[in-house]
Amino acid sequence: MELRDAGLMRRLEQVAALVVAAGLALVSYWLFFSWADGGGSRERQRGPEPAPQSNALPLKPLLTNRPEL
Repeated sequence: MELRDAGLMRRLEQVAALVVAAGLALVSYWLFFSWADGGGSRERQRGPEPAPQSNALPLKPLLTNRPEL
């Protein structure tokens, strides 16, 4: 009878460990995705697009240290 009780207790401990592990995994999953999507990133509106930068040099410098000829 004692061996049977020990086997039953071991089985109960294994089932309890699986239930606890599954619960922790679900809570971790729920927290991760609620925090990742919870910032309102989908509702945020994008600001105006920045003006494109030109790679061409200006034809005449705006400020110079020498007088114009």
